[in-house]
Amino acid sequence: MRKILITGALGQIGSELTAEMRKIYGSSNVVASNRSMKKGHEELIESGPFEIIDINDPVTLSAAVDKHKINTIVNLAAILSAIGEKDPQQCWNINMNGLYNVLETARERNCMVFTPSSIAAFGPSTPKDNTPQETIQRPNTMYGVTKAAGELLCDYYYKKFGVDTRGVRFPGLISYKTLPGGGTTDYAVHIYYDALKNKKYTSFIRKGTYMDMMYMPDALSAIIDLIEANPQRLMHRNAYNVTAMSFDPEMLADSIRKFIPEFELLYDVDPIRQEIADSWPNSLDDSAAREQWDWNPKYDLQSMTKDMLEKLRVKLDIREPAGKKSVN
Repeated sequence: MRKILITGALGQIGSELTAEMRKIYGSSNVVASNRSMKKGHEELIESGPFEIIDINDPVTLSAAVDKHKINTIVNLAAILSAIGEKDPQQCWNINMNGLYNVLETARERNCMVFTPSSIAAFGPSTPKDNTPQETIQRPNTMYGVTKAAGELLCDYYYKKFGVDTRGVRFPGLISYKTLPGGGTTDYAVHIYYDALKNKKYTSFIRKGTYMDMMYMPDALSAIIDLIEANPQRLMHRNAYNVTAMSFDPEMLADSIRKFIPEFELLYDVDPIRQEIADSWPNSLDDSAAREQWDWNPKYDLQSMTKDMLEKLRVKLDIREPAGKKSVN
């Protein structure tokens, strides 16, 4: 029986993963944690065990693992790319020192650790199209540096100490349930909200900037499927490339116009986030994940847009105009 601790459980991924894992493993077997309480997450906090944990406090972390007899840690506590450039010292402290504490706790208590990496672990010198599983990694952001270093640290703990470490390199993640928390790919979430509310959106990413993306249901499946994968099949273990689609802002806008024809896309480019985006791959080769643990995303751009708009209309209480039907 898995006893799972999720750090950063009130973040974009964690809030949805916690709910999904509690459905699969049982609410009492999935402990959600965050370094502080957040308004709007009362239902999640009350739906199962919850602990206040700062992963930079190894004593509190270890105590929670012991208290709940944890054998699997999903470490989602992290500072994301755009915020990381504003406060690189804090980004390093949480993303690296915090990960070290998680791995040490896992080593001492024989826990599995899942830690997501990111396409930010690559850099300007990485091949941009169909980026290989193993390739040049010279990131030029603090977030990217922590993710590349984190991949190596997890590899080290597996090879040196036998800690069962696993992870994927996530592209940009898109969700209707939880707003993102300061990443470069955030535009791909906010655009749907503004399309429904205002019929227009101003992108901080330049036209023609391709980035890999994934709808959140596929991201949750990737985490759970890799955690449950047969370890004998895993050649890489950490930092598997995973992807579902690659698009630029214009392609995303076109997919929205099939449902909201009057939608208008404008641009006001943020040079910091644009520089970050330019350093990332256009598309990833995820064949290793497909071969070693049967990775297979279910959503493409069009099916994601259809579902996002349908779900957001309900969430935002925005009714579709009378007599107007969405395009399938």
